[in-house]
Amino acid sequence: METNKITSWMDKYITPFANKMANQRHLAAIRDTFMTLLPITLFGSIFVIIGAAPPVTSHSNGFLLAWAHFAQNNALILSWLSSVSMSAMSVFICVGITYFLCQHYNENPLSPIMFSLAGFFMLVFDPKKLGFTGNIADISYWDGRGIIIAILIAILTTESYHAMRKHNFGRIKMPKGVPSALSESFASFVPALVILAVDAIIFVICQANHTTAVKAIYNFLSPSFKVADSLPATIFLTILVQLFWFFGIHDAALAGILGPIRDGNLSINASAKLAGKALPRIFTTPFWVYFVIIGGCGSVLALAIIMSFSKSKQLKTVGRVGLIPALFGISEPMIFGTPLMLNPIFFIPFVFTSVINAILSYLSMSLGLVKKTFAILSWQMPAPIGAFLSTMDWRAPILVVALIIIDGLMYYPFMKVYEKSLLAEEES
Repeated sequence: METNKITSWMDKYITPFANKMANQRHLAAIRDTFMTLLPITLFGSIFVIIGAAPPVTSHSNGFLLAWAHFAQNNALILSWLSSVSMSAMSVFICVGITYFLCQHYNENPLSPIMFSLAGFFMLVFDPKKLGFTGNIADISYWDGRGIIIAILIAILTTESYHAMRKHNFGRIKMPKGVPSALSESFASFVPALVILAVDAIIFVICQANHTTAVKAIYNFLSPSFKVADSLPATIFLTILVQLFWFFGIHDAALAGILGPIRDGNLSINASAKLAGKALPRIFTTPFWVYFVIIGGCGSVLALAIIMSFSKSKQLKTVGRVGLIPALFGISEPMIFGTPLMLNPIFFIPFVFTSVINAILSYLSMSLGLVKKTFAILSWQMPAPIGAFLSTMDWRAPILVVALIIIDGLMYYPFMKVYEKSLLAEEES
């Protein structure tokens, strides 16, 4: 009865709120952008991993020696290929959000994308500093540190452009017979002048104060970024996602908030790795995928293993069917087949196995027992393999295996309680 009351309360208050979040145009555009960025993130991660050869010792074999030699000789190429893909995340985010917002408004996205990019380059790049070749502006803030301003520029540019076009602000009408591309260009002329003029004014003000807009925003918000990467924030976000899943709300409803945090931190760590600096962030996408939700939301890989040996035919079947998907980070067969969703018996382990994983992994990385993550090759990679490749630390898969054992110990007594009730039904 108590569970029914909670479920009714969730359906009445939380589910509508989650649906509004999932469908809110700006959050939806951010969510869809980060999903679309996955191929670029994976592409860039390959070169970061190749460049992160393990330290060579007197006991290193031929493969490790060849790897280290290749990484050293091709460091510039590997660094640049990652810098213009995963480490240029903010540029692609600016384009993606503009595009998806234009789709929402049924606007042609080409002009707004160009205006957003112009504003981004103007407010993020620093002309007083030199980059790779000595004749281009400093691009160091186009990684995860530029995500906030990329989001702001994309949203404000698209919203301003749409509002001006909707009200025909400064529209220059061309006579019939003029090519559509030329007519569209003149129709966007005044909105472009207004948007880019505002960007230019901001740029001039920042230069007068010996800074850039992205540096000013990043420095102002840096305390918030540190809080978002803290252990309490990690625990809170983990509980929130698991609670949503337990009550049948997909974590896509939170992707517009979690994406910038996790992927932004990953991009920052990748840039630091390429520069040979200490990795500053812990709460990244590979940290979440390989160390926190082992087997998918609910950390169900351990449960699938122990259910495969259950005395209950139902649990044994679900466990064996769900084991392979869980190994590759897909938890839906376990969540809906057991079922775990809205099952009061499994509430505690479903929510708190991932929380324990998050706490132990966070502490291990913050204390230096396991290296921090800087790359991701696939969401669906088995956690022990993904943990090693994302950190290049042999201790990472050991930690993951230990966490799977802990998850199994947490799930086991609750599984036995549920098994007992199912056995009674099966015998009858």
